[in-house]
Amino acid sequence: MTSPSTSPATSAQAVVTRFAPSPTGYLHIGGARTALFNWLYARGRGGKFLLRIEDTDRARSTPEATEALLKGLDWLGLDHDGEVISQFERAPRHAEVAHELLSKGAAYKCFSSQEEIEAFREAAREAGTSTLFRSPWRDADPATHPDAPYVIRLRTPEDGETVIEDEVQGTVRIRNDQLDDMILLRSDGTPVYMLAVVVDDHDMGVTHVIRGDDHLNNAARQMGIYTAMGWPLPVYAHIPLIHGPDGKKLSKRHGALGVDEYQKLGYPAAGMRNYLARLGWSHGDDEFFTDAQAKEWFDLSGIGKSPARLDFKKLENICGQHIAVGDDAALLHEIEAYLAAAGLPAFTEAQKSGMTQGMYCLKDRAKTFPELLEKAHFILTETPIVPDEKAAKNLDAVSRGILASLTPQLQSASWSREELEGVTAQFAEEQNTKFGKLAGPLRAALAGRSVTPSVFDMMLVLGKEESLLRLEQAAASEAP
Repeated sequence: MTSPSTSPATSAQAVVTRFAPSPTGYLHIGGARTALFNWLYARGRGGKFLLRIEDTDRARSTPEATEALLKGLDWLGLDHDGEVISQFERAPRHAEVAHELLSKGAAYKCFSSQEEIEAFREAAREAGTSTLFRSPWRDADPATHPDAPYVIRLRTPEDGETVIEDEVQGTVRIRNDQLDDMILLRSDGTPVYMLAVVVDDHDMGVTHVIRGDDHLNNAARQMGIYTAMGWPLPVYAHIPLIHGPDGKKLSKRHGALGVDEYQKLGYPAAGMRNYLARLGWSHGDDEFFTDAQAKEWFDLSGIGKSPARLDFKKLENICGQHIAVGDDAALLHEIEAYLAAAGLPAFTEAQKSGMTQGMYCLKDRAKTFPELLEKAHFILTETPIVPDEKAAKNLDAVSRGILASLTPQLQSASWSREELEGVTAQFAEEQNTKFGKLAGPLRAALAGRSVTPSVFDMMLVLGKEESLLRLEQAAASEAP
């Protein structure tokens, strides 16, 4: 255990960060970014990234909710070190620290009832004075303590100020007369969240607390526990929240909130990591970067003070770049996971084989997996090909006649790209036309779509036998 000190954790220590969500049923996009920042900071420094589930609210903390959180982190690729810590299971340890503070005189027993506290506040409101409750038991002689239920309160300094040296927000000063003697242990003996967080962070060896700036005021109160226990303070970094494109707090009206929804929409995890890292943090003008670069570059000084705005166009652009450079096998594996998450049919073995062969020509300019799968329609469909309305216009009587004349010439081709291009170019010249005039009918015949990968890529992926079959069927089809 770290030796007692009230100075912040130093850079010489091994970095330990943590993500400590409350299980609400899914991993919120804001929580995902917080987890990512903690993961990047630890991984880039050879440190540890720990996971703690703050499951003290037993009504909401179900195994299903916890599982949803873990699945969200797993999809994002944010691996954690060690076992998942349950805050609820550590309640005895939290209570132990409250009693230790009591024995040291840093905390005291308060016997004031809820009715007495509310009466005090009501009187203060009427008098226009502060409603901050000051317990009459703070300096009471223990000999006067009644045999009645009590809470344990932290003895907060009444003058001076608490100074938070925050890596993002800068120096934040809060007057101690604005802080109450917060409850540590309820009258039923259960610990409060504010105590549990500090004890858990200390016992887990957390050196850097990177969390949303909605916890900034909590830091001032939590620092009192660290100081009273003689524990070293962690380095604090309170990051601004994420807002919607309209600048307002992110809500359901802005679209997807949980990372599981982004998976179901077909965004690649690498693209999400890249985009979330740039959401409120910057490294010069770099927009697109790899995980390795993010780990190397990420630091707390690059986090801005203003709320970041969710921009779906920028997200799609970055995701498209990651799909374009992604490993083919890894992309195929992730697409299969997308199909499962979205409740769509899995690939057949034949489709999977076709996707493996065709990935090279599918991933360029696809911003999401649904877009990529639309380009892969020629692989995923079966003969006879049924063209959509736009493609069908390219299969009129003249076009079908052209296909009927071209097909025999392709039958003798060796089915290399060079020869396929040569045969079609020569045919176009003989027909006194350009290849562009042949492309539409060929796309319609091979894919049943007007927007597809290159005609030659489709032929190579489908193979000679399947390509010729589709061309013959299109040539013999009836006019639309």
